[in-house]
Amino acid sequence: MSMSDSESASSRRGSNDYKNFRMTSRDRLLYEMLQSTSAESKSWKVLIMDKVTVKVMSASCKMADITDQGISLVEDLFRRRQPLPSLDAIYFIQPTKENIVMFLSDMSGREPLYKKAFVFFCQPVPKDLINHIKSDVSVVPRIGALREMNLEFFPVDSQVFVTDHDMAMEELYGEASQNARKFDACMNVLAIRIATVFASLKELPFIRYQAPKDPDAAAPNEILPSKLASLVWDRLTTYKSTIPNFPQKETCEFLILDRSVDQIAPVIHEWTYDAMCHDLLEMDGNKLVLEVTNKATGQPEKKEIVLEDSDSVWLEIRHLHIAEASERLHDKMTNFVSKNKAAALSQASRDGAELSTRDLQKMVQALPQYTEQMEKLSLHVEIAGKINKIIRDMELRDLGQLEQDIVFGDAATKEIITFLRAHQDAPSENKLRLLMIYACVHPDKFEGDKATKLMQLAKLSAEDMKAIKKMRLLAGSSQIQKKAPGSFSLTFDGQRKKVAARKDKTIAEEETWALSKFYPMLEDLIESVNKGELSKDEYQYINEPKPATRERSQSQSAAVSTAPTATAGPRSMRSRRTATWARPHHSEDGSGDSVLKHSPNDFKMMGSRIFVFIIGGATRSELRTCYKLTTKLRREVILGATSIDDPPQYLTKLKLLGLKI
Repeated sequence: MSMSDSESASSRRGSNDYKNFRMTSRDRLLYEMLQSTSAESKSWKVLIMDKVTVKVMSASCKMADITDQGISLVEDLFRRRQPLPSLDAIYFIQPTKENIVMFLSDMSGREPLYKKAFVFFCQPVPKDLINHIKSDVSVVPRIGALREMNLEFFPVDSQVFVTDHDMAMEELYGEASQNARKFDACMNVLAIRIATVFASLKELPFIRYQAPKDPDAAAPNEILPSKLASLVWDRLTTYKSTIPNFPQKETCEFLILDRSVDQIAPVIHEWTYDAMCHDLLEMDGNKLVLEVTNKATGQPEKKEIVLEDSDSVWLEIRHLHIAEASERLHDKMTNFVSKNKAAALSQASRDGAELSTRDLQKMVQALPQYTEQMEKLSLHVEIAGKINKIIRDMELRDLGQLEQDIVFGDAATKEIITFLRAHQDAPSENKLRLLMIYACVHPDKFEGDKATKLMQLAKLSAEDMKAIKKMRLLAGSSQIQKKAPGSFSLTFDGQRKKVAARKDKTIAEEETWALSKFYPMLEDLIESVNKGELSKDEYQYINEPKPATRERSQSQSAAVSTAPTATAGPRSMRSRRTATWARPHHSEDGSGDSVLKHSPNDFKMMGSRIFVFIIGGATRSELRTCYKLTTKLRREVILGATSIDDPPQYLTKLKLLGLKI
């Protein structure tokens, strides 16, 4: 990017009105779309959406946000609706023939359903559909706006979005991918939705993609990143000439990967609070149903909990190790009860102390806030307690240690056999995940009779064996190599060799939480992008920057990433080799530091954004990595994926994947 482009990008991110990725999409929907219609009409309006746009809206906005913009009613385009001829309507829809027909049906004739229509499309509109609208002379005078919003993605976090392709693995990798029409349709929708991310943020990226390791032996799925990169670039070049104020020069970096880049991350046990919630508890998206005791009746009741950004406790502990999160919750609860007036007075009344009228008044005044805060803390304490019980009951610490030992080259076949013999009653899913990790690190040792014997020892089914074979097929030509992708061979004493799938980044003197060594390959890739050291052969460009541009961009990014940060990251006092948990450092109020405490909003200057998209789904560890590196590199890292998959979901998709074995 040019110097001026980089400086403007940095100043945008460093300004006081900096908005993160999710806030940008929310503001565009509320102000650029809904509020923009107020100039022509101050009255209440009806908002009409289709199946896709209602998901787009609900991913970024709450119902209260929408009503604040003068919306009195939200309707489904394809449901029978009551005529409201005195009200204006805002249509937020996809530009499909079916949607246009429904819109024209609503607004044509002598008695339209609404007084006036403001139409916003979530993606570019084909010319033939525009002409179709213009051809209806009764409708044209009733149209107050006809605009392309170019917003068709689904934020699931402040730095994460999905394209809502839960079946991408089947549609792009399985037998269904042989249907050319379905395959092309899926790829086109992917490209459209990714391109609207850049349209919304007014960013033009340098696009790179994961290239096949062996082009001559590349399987069809190995060229998916290059195909998607080309489709996205085609969309973005159109935006350059059609969207006002869209950058004409590259402003950021975008890396397109597929799931083969790291097949360990989707199945290994990730030990953060967020990952454990989604892995071990039965969650529906970000919703969790928990059985709690009703304080009034003393009876158990089911309570639905939403784990989202508005929950400050969730934001603080979500990316912490489960042991640290548990201790943080305990300390916060103790600290809160000791300092909160209502809590102290309430405790005093239970202890039989006489309360004055003034004491009672203070207690009543503090009670509403106290109740809400205490309830949030109590729910997270309940969740953490449930997770810790599952960890104990399933003996997950031993399994987690073995998983990481395999990844870092400290264990192999002998240790796996010992574990399987000692844990015959362990859940099949956990044993399957262990063997999948082993197959990723040692593909050459997981073949023929060796694989069969291990599966028999683990008492796994033929279906489980097929899942491992499918996983290996998805790796494509990389399986031709003797070692797993990204593996390292280390020699000790001139004899013993150990094969590892990751470099051990922990320093001998540094103390960290047990089972927290693992990191996804995405971490190395993003850091290489930041340094300008990513291999151009393995990750090729669609629009390669000129040498002079690259040098300026790298020097500016380095200047930003090496600037002093506000506070060093948290460290605990537990050795990585220790089997038990320990207490990390805390601040005086017991709250301590958090990975998310130092928001990008606090930075005086941030470098250009780094975008990553993973075809085939991203994981919780990859999501966490983007937050971690945003703070470390002082560049906002935005992660996109066809879906966010937890290990049980990933295994289910693998088992259902139609692949010939």
